[in-house]
Amino acid sequence: MRRSLGCLCSMFFHLAVCWGQRSNTDDGRDSCTRCDLQLHCNCSCRGFTQVPRVTDEALVLDLSFNNISEVTDDDLRGHAFLRVLDLHGNSLASIHPSAFGSLWSLEELDLSDNQLTVLNHRWFSELGALQQLNLLNNPYRHLGSSLFYGLVRLRVLEFGGPVLEELSRGDLRGVTQLDRLTLRANNLIRYESGTLAGIWPLGRLTLNLQRPLLTDSSLVSAVLNDVLSPETHLTLEDIYMTSKTPIQILRDTNINRTRHLSLRNCTVSDEAVVGFLMAINGSPLTSLSIDGLTVTGEGRWAGANWTDLRSMDEFLVRNLVLQDVFTFFLIGNLYFLVQNQRKISLINAKLFLLSCYSTRLMKDVQYLDMSDNLLTDLTLGYMLCNGDDTLTDLRVLNISGNNLKSLSTISRLAARLTKLTHLDISRGGYCSMPPRCSWPAPLRYLNISSAKLTTATPCLSTTLEVLDLSNNDLKSFTVSLPLLRELHLSGNKFLSFPDGRLFPNLQTLTMRVRNKSVLTLECVLNASSDSFFQSNTLNLFGGSDLQSYRRLENLQAGQNKFVCSCDFVGFLQLLLKGGGDVVLTDKEDSYHCDSPLYLQGESVSRVHLSIIVCHQVLFVSVSCGVALLLASLVCVLLWRLHAFWYLKMIWAWLKAKRSSQQRQRRRNDEGSEALISFDAFVSYSEQDASWVENFLVPELEDPSDPLQPLTLCLHKRDFLPGQWIVDNILSAIERSRRTVFVLSKNFVRSSWCRYELDFSHFRFFDAGGDEAILILLEPMTKDDVPKRFCKLRKLMSSTTYLEWPQEEERREEFWRSLRNALRGE
Repeated sequence: MRRSLGCLCSMFFHLAVCWGQRSNTDDGRDSCTRCDLQLHCNCSCRGFTQVPRVTDEALVLDLSFNNISEVTDDDLRGHAFLRVLDLHGNSLASIHPSAFGSLWSLEELDLSDNQLTVLNHRWFSELGALQQLNLLNNPYRHLGSSLFYGLVRLRVLEFGGPVLEELSRGDLRGVTQLDRLTLRANNLIRYESGTLAGIWPLGRLTLNLQRPLLTDSSLVSAVLNDVLSPETHLTLEDIYMTSKTPIQILRDTNINRTRHLSLRNCTVSDEAVVGFLMAINGSPLTSLSIDGLTVTGEGRWAGANWTDLRSMDEFLVRNLVLQDVFTFFLIGNLYFLVQNQRKISLINAKLFLLSCYSTRLMKDVQYLDMSDNLLTDLTLGYMLCNGDDTLTDLRVLNISGNNLKSLSTISRLAARLTKLTHLDISRGGYCSMPPRCSWPAPLRYLNISSAKLTTATPCLSTTLEVLDLSNNDLKSFTVSLPLLRELHLSGNKFLSFPDGRLFPNLQTLTMRVRNKSVLTLECVLNASSDSFFQSNTLNLFGGSDLQSYRRLENLQAGQNKFVCSCDFVGFLQLLLKGGGDVVLTDKEDSYHCDSPLYLQGESVSRVHLSIIVCHQVLFVSVSCGVALLLASLVCVLLWRLHAFWYLKMIWAWLKAKRSSQQRQRRRNDEGSEALISFDAFVSYSEQDASWVENFLVPELEDPSDPLQPLTLCLHKRDFLPGQWIVDNILSAIERSRRTVFVLSKNFVRSSWCRYELDFSHFRFFDAGGDEAILILLEPMTKDDVPKRFCKLRKLMSSTTYLEWPQEEERREEFWRSLRNALRGE
């Protein structure tokens, strides 16, 4: 029942968590792509109806809990490196004889819980490396001759099922030695004596012969006589010892030959208990373990109180059920069962009281486990005789999971156990820790996990080497423990690491998030093997947080809500790769980002933060530097291409044109025409001013001119001071009939001349150039004019211009031509 429930729970878990990750291949077969870095392929619970394709390099292939009904000869071909193959929980009814022929490296094969009615020895003929084989719970009636022949390395074998009827000598031929053998044959009818006798040495043997124990004593006796030996640990499952038959079988088979006996799911009566104790009387049995014991009687076993059990070193009872607890004889009076053992475990036995007299008789006990019972502070004091010279040799005491509430009472009672080194008082109801406590001097291990403690005080012994305070409500830890090597602080409310200077010898520290599932007994008892720091609110940590831990070697801090900053991600990835002084002992998948939001749920090992996020100051500095450099290069390029000139020209022209339009609009409104004040506006270079002032102006404005003297507009003389240069130029041009450009190499190089020409050449050259007169003071071609003056260059190539003659005799003709041009003749 438990196995079925476990399988069902496992199946539903897999269905809920990992359904998917399958795709179709070209040949129609599904493929499974869920393989980790260790080449472990988890294809369990995917709904496959045939063996899927996986990488040929896979080492572990889990195909459990699917609907696979057949394995063909091609399904597993090429998997020469496969070491583990799990096919249990499918609907396998047919396996090709050579299906496993290429699995030369296979070490573990699980075919349990399928529909195999016939077993074929050819399946295993090529599996020379096979070490573990599970054939349980299949509907085959017999194994078949030489089924396991050639499996020389086989060490674990499990077979049997609901309809297995026969076992003969040839079935196990080739099996010579095993570490563990499991046989489930509730309906076994025929057994050939000697079938299991050839397996030696045999480490552990588990037998489930429920029906034969009740109906066929000779068959069971034959089986037990073949396997009983001092070296074999025998486990009997599903035993109903409510009649004389099972007890008689145990007597007839010399059960006292074995030294290690375990009973699982056992139901007994008072008569059967007495008979069993008499059967093992004086035997060399060193350990007796009973897991799942149901007692139908009243505990009147005094008839066996004379039995000699002095050789028994270990006695364990777990999950005890008393069908009539009110009439059951006081367990404390059954002292004769526990007075010689050194290791006693009474776990989940509903025990609320054990008399002081009984514990006084446990003079040799060194290990006492009373976990998951009904002990209180009062009954615990009574059991330990209130610390009065009892359990003097006790080294390990486990009283976890009881109704204990007072740490001061426990410490007072434990202080009298002068040899106690390990104390487990976890899963109690302690709400506070007293400021001072007395503990035995040898105490090295203390477990107070899964309680309700809110503070830690100097009550803790300074001799401790291992301390487990996980699953409490602690927010800080300030107690100095100089000898502490392992600290377990899972399930608390820590925001940061405790100060490492308090634990100069600490080697193992774990800070993980509390597991939301039910806390199992196994987790509690094994707390010393792992260190936990779960369910804290540890958001991030770095090298500075661990510097105070001088000897820290192992750390677990997974399952916290980490803020994936650049420093944290870099530091943690370094630890995950083994690059730091501390080793992260939990898996990579235990570390996930909780923030920022876009990384939520992402494994820290796979996070890659950009330089923009991690080095913002450096990025901004470099970006600004690069941007400044690019801007400088662009500016130089624009300057070389005269882009600034073009922009300045466009802006100035637009502004000038707007001003001109406004003046024209005002004149239209006033009904007047533009006032012409000058015959020509003269544009020239400052270096050519002497020619203009000494030749041009005197000649054209000569008052002795027989015709009317011409009036020229010069910027030095006629521009209004304080007015914008563009307005002055445009006003002068509008008030002049013509514009004279005195062109020379100085002109095209002069910034002032270019400025005038820039702001004026649009209007005139857009009008066709009729109002412009060009005078060349020195020989020039259009190639001497900058390319940006494209219309001026075009005008020079298409329009007649005047050249200033160097010969004196030709100048009169020059002046006459210029006057005629200015007068429009």
